[in-house]
Amino acid sequence: MSNFIQQLIYGLADGSILALAALGFVLIYKATGVINFAQGEFLLVGAYMFYTAFVVFNLPLLLAVVFGVVVATVIGVLVERLILRPMVGENPISIIMVTIGLSMLLNALVQAFYGTSPKSQPALLPRSSIEVLGATVPLNRIFAVVIAAIVLTAFTIFFRKSRHGIAMRAVADDQQAAMTMGISVRRIFAMAWALAAISALIAGVLLGDISAVDQNVAAFGLLVFPVVILGGLDSVPGTIVGGLTVGLLTQFTAGYLDGGLATVIPYIALVLILLVRPYGIFGEIRIERV
Repeated sequence: MSNFIQQLIYGLADGSILALAALGFVLIYKATGVINFAQGEFLLVGAYMFYTAFVVFNLPLLLAVVFGVVVATVIGVLVERLILRPMVGENPISIIMVTIGLSMLLNALVQAFYGTSPKSQPALLPRSSIEVLGATVPLNRIFAVVIAAIVLTAFTIFFRKSRHGIAMRAVADDQQAAMTMGISVRRIFAMAWALAAISALIAGVLLGDISAVDQNVAAFGLLVFPVVILGGLDSVPGTIVGGLTVGLLTQFTAGYLDGGLATVIPYIALVLILLVRPYGIFGEIRIERV
């Protein structure tokens, strides 16, 4: 029982961080129709930007967070303005290749500036443990779940209640109708990329604090694809369900079966869900007749 509780907490923590990363992916896809293969690298850049502010510049925690958010916003807007906007109307395959190239560029830049060795930083979350039903559980994992839940709730309220959030939903539903209502689609596109970069920053910082700030952050970000395929490419609630499912599936496989199998089980789930429900659990069913 204690082992089950421990695996459960670890799986929920990983799944919550994955849900944050997948949220950015879904935001970009819903607003612009672009499948962003650089989402894992957005986590990597976010983790290193916070490390730069907190450790290299020795800024207080709050200022380091603000610095990371500002840099993430600027990167998101620049990517949309300079790389993706000129590609509007181009073949989807070309746009996908551009995002793959962007992921390689970001990865190379991080390696060029910071090297490939892991970076250590002061702990942000408590390192002590508590006992839950006989299991010893690290507090930082529990805090990661709580922080991710707060951020996801804040994003959900933003989309449902705020003026800009409603505008984003309108653009996602019908760009032409949104433009006739006076909504700037270009501004919404930029906002979607900026919010995606911010959610990736938060996920990257949490992951860096739990494990380490290194290239594995980007590798963890690759799990965003099984998450969004499972939950639905265009579903925000689907990111939460998909993230938690993949996190728990990976952790329980590693804990009860085999660590090697745990690295591929998310992609086995990806293939299975594509075979039986290609639009995901919560994704919109699109029927096109030619």
